[in-house]
Amino acid sequence: MPSTSGDNMNTSTYTVYQAEGGQGGFHGGFGSGPRGQDRGWGRGHGQGCRARGGKAEDKEWIPVTKLGRLVKDMKIKSLEEIYLFSLPIKESEIIDFFLGAFLKDKVLKIMPVQKQTRAGQWTRFKAFVAIGDYNGHVGLGVKCSKEVATAI
Repeated sequence: MPSTSGDNMNTSTYTVYQAEGGQGGFHGGFGSGPRGQDRGWGRGHGQGCRARGGKAEDKEWIPVTKLGRLVKDMKIKSLEEIYLFSLPIKESEIIDFFLGAFLKDKVLKIMPVQKQTRAGQWTRFKAFVAIGDYNGHVGLGVKCSKEVATAI
C-alpha cells in the first residue's frame, strides 16, 4: 500500500503494479483472466471477421497433405489414381495441377436466403456452381454471401 507522506517511489511502483494486473483497483467485470482474452466471439461473428484479400497467383504451391506432396513429386500421375483408392482431396491445387487449363465453370442457380432477426430480415445470396473439364470430372461448389459476386 502506498504511503501518503509524499513518497513518490512507492506510488509509482504501485500504479505500475496495478496496471500490470496486480492487486488493487477495479479490473472491470467478472473473472480473473486478462481482459478480452479467453472469451469466445459468441454468435454472429462467423463470416466477416476473417482477413480480406485475394490469393497471390505467382506464389509457388507448398503442399500441406501427404497426397499433395505425392502429386507434386510426380508419384501420382492422374486423378484416376486418386479416385481408385477413394482418397480425399483436401487441397484445390491438386485439381489445378491435373486439370488447371481445362476447367470450366457454370453458375447453376443463385437464390436469396433470409434470416429473420429482431431488427428485421437479413438477406444473403446462395450460389451453386458446377465446375469440370467436359471429360468426366465434375465438381459442385456451394457458397453463401452478402453479395452475389462474392458468393459465386
